Amino acid sequence: MSKVIIIVNAHVSEGKISPTSPVAEKMATAMKQGIVKTNNSVIVEIIGAADLWAKSVNLSSAGDDLIYCPLTIKLPDWFHFHQQKIYQACSDLEHRRKWVKQHFGYQTSNENSLLGDMWLPIIITKNQLSYSYIISEGEMPNSYQQIFSFPDDLSSLLYNLAHDLLQSIQATPAVYLLQFKILEQKIIFDRLWPFPATPAIATLYNDQQPDLFTYHWHCLSHQSLG
Repeated sequence: MSKVIIIVNAHVSEGKISPTSPVAEKMATAMKQGIVKTNNSVIVEIIGAADLWAKSVNLSSAGDDLIYCPLTIKLPDWFHFHQQKIYQACSDLEHRRKWVKQHFGYQTSNENSLLGDMWLPIIITKNQLSYSYIISEGEMPNSYQQIFSFPDDLSSLLYNLAHDLLQSIQATPAVYLLQFKILEQKIIFDRLWPFPATPAIATLYNDQQPDLFTYHWHCLSHQSLG
């Protein structure tokens, strides 16, 4: 590929993200750095989702020379890219929650009105599926941390849920985040993100190499994780 277009849920002017959206800026910067690390000849462009909705940007069909990398799930139906059907499946919260309730019997955020405050990172390459350390929400807004110790029995349940859920949407190579909550030692399913959403910034500040944004790029471009 010769060009990658990153799409963020923030105002973008001349390729620069508004300072009022620092989290989006961190995500896009990490994504761009992950791309450039593997190929510094690739052109990386950042656009805002609002401009996409307004059709105020010139778009080309995705292909071997162009990859779209949305870091937001709020995309218009007419926007066609490789993972479009997967993003649409993940954005249909009611259907995903009903599926989990039917197949696993878990409570969901529909039933208790509690949003998930933990995220299981799932890394899918062309040949394998693996998991990273669970991310939890910190005390401050937009603060996250990875949990390096988590009960084995709950981890196994989460892995089974993630595996079957991803199969149900025919997930393609990418980094996904399974958002959930633990209440009285029971899993409460919230949603599935088809990209390294905001909590993935936790991996920018620890010893994990590479971070989830770089992993995401490796998966999208079918590169080795090693």
